[in-house]
Amino acid sequence: MLTRTAHPAHDPFVRVRGAREHNLRGVDVDIPRDALVVFAGVSGSGKSSLAFGTVYAEAQRRYFESVAPYARRLIHQVGAPKVGEITGLPPAVALEQRRSAPTSRSSVGTVTTLSNSLRMLFSRAGSYPDGAARLDSDAFSPNTPAGACPECHGLGRVHRVTEESLVPDPSLSVREGAVAAWPGAWQGKNLRDILAALGHDVDRPWRELPAEDREWILFTDEQPVVTVHPVRDADRIQRPYKGTYMSAKRYVLHTVAESKSAPLRARAERHMVTGPCPGCDGRRLRPEALAVTFAGHDIAALAAMPLSGLAATLGPAREGDGVAATLAADLVARIEVLTELGLGYLGMDRPTPTLSSGELQRLRLATQLRSGLFGVVYVLDEPSAGLHPADGAALLTVLDRLKAAGNSLFVVEHHMDVVRRADWIVEVGPHAGEHGGRILYSGPVAGLADVADSATRRFV
Repeated sequence: MLTRTAHPAHDPFVRVRGAREHNLRGVDVDIPRDALVVFAGVSGSGKSSLAFGTVYAEAQRRYFESVAPYARRLIHQVGAPKVGEITGLPPAVALEQRRSAPTSRSSVGTVTTLSNSLRMLFSRAGSYPDGAARLDSDAFSPNTPAGACPECHGLGRVHRVTEESLVPDPSLSVREGAVAAWPGAWQGKNLRDILAALGHDVDRPWRELPAEDREWILFTDEQPVVTVHPVRDADRIQRPYKGTYMSAKRYVLHTVAESKSAPLRARAERHMVTGPCPGCDGRRLRPEALAVTFAGHDIAALAAMPLSGLAATLGPAREGDGVAATLAADLVARIEVLTELGLGYLGMDRPTPTLSSGELQRLRLATQLRSGLFGVVYVLDEPSAGLHPADGAALLTVLDRLKAAGNSLFVVEHHMDVVRRADWIVEVGPHAGEHGGRILYSGPVAGLADVADSATRRFV
């Protein structure tokens, strides 16, 4: 149970007492608010345990105390930290490198909410075909029923079967297993026997069968029922039976959709190919949404552009006083922040599962500039990860802007440019694991030079 010691209301520090999370050794440390504070130290020293596992975790725990018990069950919680007390702690927002469960519907546009503004621009200021009704902004989203292509459900890609995927070796006959997508053992033999009973040549190489026969065997939706007379073995008698035919396509799709056996589903999926949706040509939207243009492009084309190119395309639309000018100016201003952070090469339609952790964290960082929050502690995990050296100054500028807006920045970081720019540094160490977990120094960066055990001082 945490205890709380009274401190003056104007106390400018977050005061941590008795932190024991992971390898921390009951540490006490005072961390200034309204400052850029870097948590430094070798990997595994305990700096993340202090910044995220203790400070952020306690801020989140206090927030959840005000949330209804039912709502708490629906939100991921990091758990109460092992700490004696923390005073002077404002609300906290964590921007970690850890990602949530990936989804193909999450993109750069959805993470930054740029896609919302772009959809509004097309809805309110797009060029519509003659006679076309004006569309709501939801009609320009592939993630809503109003906008998603009905054939691929807004994914832009479809899973289908082809002759090549179902019959990888056309030199084989049906009896020899040419239709590789069919099941093995008795069920596969049953389908081959049914084909023979239907009058198809099951001993001729697949490539020599007439095209119409190959098409019917693989893709028909018909399910004829015939009497099958099995070949009689010398040691057993097999009675005739009624057999129902199922095409290779029907079997694969049925297995993927209905089978509860993971191995069977995996085997069936190997005989499917993935490609652009023929209905929307991979653009994910309904035809009526794709018919609307702005600056000569449909919304899918603009979303596919690099952000730097998108800003250049929208730039001329900022002139004037209308809705288009207002929305375009807002979009360009937000894109410029992302470009400054070295993310101008990304497109709005880039799926977030394909982003590096550093890219994703900088996207979230840029989004926080727009939130307008005041008096918040932002806890960041190596925001410079993956950043080109030339873009380092822009990252520092964004951090300065968040601080100037009245917020505190607690940053776990190794990049020396960020360390040198800090107002305050907390070094944890001296080594990793059980040989770390102590506060070696907490103070202005200049004072680090006098700390003999510091691994950071020689680089500052």
